[in-house]
Amino acid sequence: MSTRRFGRLAWCGVAIGLLAWGATRAAEPPRPLRIIVIGAHPDDAEFRAGGAAIKWARQGHAVKMVSMTNGDIGHWKMAGGPLAVRRKAECAAASKVMGTTSEVLDIHDGEFEPTLENRKKITRLIREWQADIVISHRPWDYHPDHRYVGMLVQDAAFMVTVPFFCPDTPALKENPVFLFTSDNFQKPYPFQADVAIALDEVFDTKVDAVHEMASQTYEAGVAGSEARMRELPPEADVAARKAWLRAKWERRQGAEADRHRAALVKWYGEDRGKAIRFAEVFEVCEYGRKPTDEDLRKLMPF
Repeated sequence: MSTRRFGRLAWCGVAIGLLAWGATRAAEPPRPLRIIVIGAHPDDAEFRAGGAAIKWARQGHAVKMVSMTNGDIGHWKMAGGPLAVRRKAECAAASKVMGTTSEVLDIHDGEFEPTLENRKKITRLIREWQADIVISHRPWDYHPDHRYVGMLVQDAAFMVTVPFFCPDTPALKENPVFLFTSDNFQKPYPFQADVAIALDEVFDTKVDAVHEMASQTYEAGVAGSEARMRELPPEADVAARKAWLRAKWERRQGAEADRHRAALVKWYGEDRGKAIRFAEVFEVCEYGRKPTDEDLRKLMPF
């Protein structure tokens, strides 16, 4: 065989190999998304973003629900270690229903501060999860823990990419998209619904998840009382209690959908947007990666 012919055959082999490699790469499914929701207390992440978390999890994406405090004073009748243990277990049970991962840090409820140590904790959490999306509170809120968690998550929106900040945990190569959960506070500026998520098809699952957080749902956390407990269906009547809870969350998520109907129409179109009953909505933080609408549709592929 001539050298020229051999060379042509060799190049054909290389070309076929490259085509086969390209076809294999094209057939590979995209990497699952990784989402971390960072709340101040053991219920914030689940209450504020649990529906979206369920939708991501059902599509095979990885979602982590984090509480920066242990919730040890978040009840009208009990406190301390027993309450912290109880609330951690509630988060784990809710995550099992939602298909997510749960982590509760052992910092006292009501004592979370915007320190360098806590900035590093949040930076490491985001890096360790290799997050594509980070969700948290806006940094103005009635509760100091909420405010300070929101503030430090904003700080992390830059620091997660800085190699020599927390060098023990490798920096992210690309900044995640940072989102805020909704609230009704007006100053310094009101919440802006940049993206709205329909919950109708996962609403019952969200109710099943928050049902597991009895200290905060049925017992109302710090707002509870003996009188309130007497008004509830008995604990043994699970169906009646869930019906009571469902009605409460229908009002909550229904009001969210009504308040942000324009955002639902934008994302789902006129007909479906007007028909959606329940929703969660998020605001894009101007720090971190700045997503386009097309980016958001890829990050929220529901």
